[in-house]
Order: sequence, then C-alpha cells, then structure tokens
Amino acid sequence: MTRRYVVRRLLQLGPTAAAILLVGFLLIHLAPGDPVLALAGENGDAEYYAFVREKFGLDEPLPTQLATYAGNVLRGDLGTSYVLGRPVSDVIAERLPATLLLTGTALVFSTVAGVAIGVFSATRRRRWPDVTVTLATLAMYSAPVFLLGQLAILLLALRAGWFPVQGMTDARSSATGLSHVLDVGHHLVLPALALAAQEVAAVSRLSRVGLLDELRRDHIRTARAKGVPERTVVLSHALRRALLPVVTVLGGRTGQLVAGAVVVEVVFGWPGIGRLLVTAMQARDAPVVLGVFLLVAVTVVVANLLTDLLYAWLDPRVRYR
Repeated sequence: MTRRYVVRRLLQLGPTAAAILLVGFLLIHLAPGDPVLALAGENGDAEYYAFVREKFGLDEPLPTQLATYAGNVLRGDLGTSYVLGRPVSDVIAERLPATLLLTGTALVFSTVAGVAIGVFSATRRRRWPDVTVTLATLAMYSAPVFLLGQLAILLLALRAGWFPVQGMTDARSSATGLSHVLDVGHHLVLPALALAAQEVAAVSRLSRVGLLDELRRDHIRTARAKGVPERTVVLSHALRRALLPVVTVLGGRTGQLVAGAVVVEVVFGWPGIGRLLVTAMQARDAPVVLGVFLLVAVTVVVANLLTDLLYAWLDPRVRYR
C-alpha cells in the first residue's frame, strides 16, 4: 500500500460527505408531509403557520435552505431540533455513547464468536458438528433482527427471567461505580446478542469457507508434511489469510449493523440514536433526522476506508494504486 493511495482516499472523504449531505437533505425535505403541521398541529391558523415557517427558515427556497445548512455543517453546526429546541449535536452526543456501546459490543462478539465457530466447523468438515453448526447459522442469518429480539425477550427475559426486558439501567436503582457497570452490562446482553446474531452467522460461514480453501493449499500440505502440529497449521498458517473475506464483510456491513441497531434499540428500549431517529421521524424533526443520517453515512464511509487499510495489512501482497 502506498502513501499516495492513503492520501487519495482521505481526499475522497470530502466529496463523498458533500454528496451524502445533498442526497440526505433532498430526501428529507422532499418527502411527503409538512413539518409545520407536525410542529404546530393541524388546528392552527395561517398566521401562526407563517410564523413557524419563518422561525425555522422553512419559508426560504429549497436551494437557499440547502446552502445555509451546508455552511452551518462546515462550521460544525447541525442545526437546532424543532421539537426539543436544543442543538442537534448536543442531542446526538447524549445518545451516541449508548449506541457505540451496543454496536461495539455486537461487533466484537460477532467477530470473535463467528471466527471461532467457523474454525470449529471447518476442522470438522462433513461431520455432524459441522452440519449442525451450518444449519444453525443458516437459521440465524435468515431470521429478521426484530424477530430475534422478540424471541430473546420471550425466552430469556420473560420466561427464564435471566435478563431485564428493556432499558439500559434499572430505573429503581441508584447504583454507582462497579455496581452501575454491572447493571449496564446485565441490560446489554440481550440487545447485543440480538444485534450480533446475523453477524455471527455471516462471519462463521465466511470463516469456514475461507479456512477450508486455505487448508487445501500447497504451503499447508508442506507444513503438515514437516510435522507441524495441526493446531499451529490452522491458527498460524491458514487462519490469517482466511480472515481476508471476513474483514471485507465487516467493513461493508457496518451500515447494516447500525440499521439493525435502530430496530434493536426500539425493541429493547435502548436509549441510543436509533430510538432518537425513530422519535424524530415521527415528529418530523428534520434537523435531528438529517444529523443522524449524516453521522451514520460518514461512519460507513470511514469504516470502508479502514477496511481497505486493514485488508492490505493482513495480506501484504495486496497493493492499491
């Protein structure tokens, strides 16, 4: 990988972010419905509606609104929430840690568990553990996120009573320190498992296929002929190169993971930006919706850039121009 490639990819972030802003702004402002009616109600008079439009700049032509918003974004200002009357950046900043905790936990768990399951399945190819794991991961991959969440609530929360149903902490508890951390972790288990389930299935199947393909290569047969232990052959010689497809999938599915987090946060009452987005869409709070949209889109772009860099690190033969 050359420094020129890295610089060129970094320079592409600017135009990409501008295109994201343009598309998001147009989609939100050209969508059916009048945000003024959501803000002022349907029983107001024309004078009050005009006042609301002027207050939020909705009486300006759409190109003027776009230019004003783009200039504000360049200064780090995402606007003011129509409903909450607070800066959008502050509203998102309050909810972002909860979403980062949820998605980060799901990403780490799905990667570690998926690779481990893939290795377990590949080293037992065509035996009953491999068939069982393959069928189970296929079922997990096919199930919608909201269904997995509901099943987790019914079986593990309501019936077994092992985990709380909703929220990030116990509303009746005023715990601090380690007790608070344990309380958050207890509430985190179910939503993280529901969000990670499809990722575990995808990563395990890719790890299995990549590892089976790698184990058939000449350098693996040579290592075995030299008497290298099978554990070393699998983990040291084959697994690293077999992880290349996994890295690609993890980067490309970042957006899908965040989209799944929206559903999971609603199902489990998790106070992240997913619930914030749903609430803002119901209230036609365009600045909040657009702010969340920009944050998620830029995150996906950056994740794909990091994926390319990691891909080249895992396989030095890869050279980007």
